Amino acid sequence: MIKICGKVLAVNISLKKGEKKSNIDCGLFLKNLGLENDAHAEADIIRQVSLLAKESIEKIRAKGLDVNYGDFAENLTTEGIDLPSLPIGTRLKVGKKVLLEVSQIGKVCHNRCNIFYTVGDCVMPREGIFAKVLAGGEIKINDSIDIAE
Repeated sequence: MIKICGKVLAVNISLKKGEKKSNIDCGLFLKNLGLENDAHAEADIIRQVSLLAKESIEKIRAKGLDVNYGDFAENLTTEGIDLPSLPIGTRLKVGKKVLLEVSQIGKVCHNRCNIFYTVGDCVMPREGIFAKVLAGGEIKINDSIDIAE
């Protein structure tokens, strides 16, 4: 059974870790690796893909900070799905082919990253999630995100 939950608002990439990502509109997600050419794409790690909701970004905007999709180094900016409430192991079907498995909720920031110093706050450690790519394929803006049960 598949439950439609949300959609993709941006597909973001960066060449270096710890910096803002830029929206590329469409990206190729590789099985057991992550987003092709992204600094965080790495085999056999649990944080291959990062997701952050527009709703989380809006909380930072409400504090008066001018932030955009990708500013928190998320690969996928989403809408309509409560990401931090998803249990580890939840499988998400994104677009036509991609299957992600939630592998971590939030993260510990041992040091303040460039994002924190540039933006003034970072919501990613509190509300972002991470996933492994179980089945690869293309993800583009407006693709649906469904919970596969």
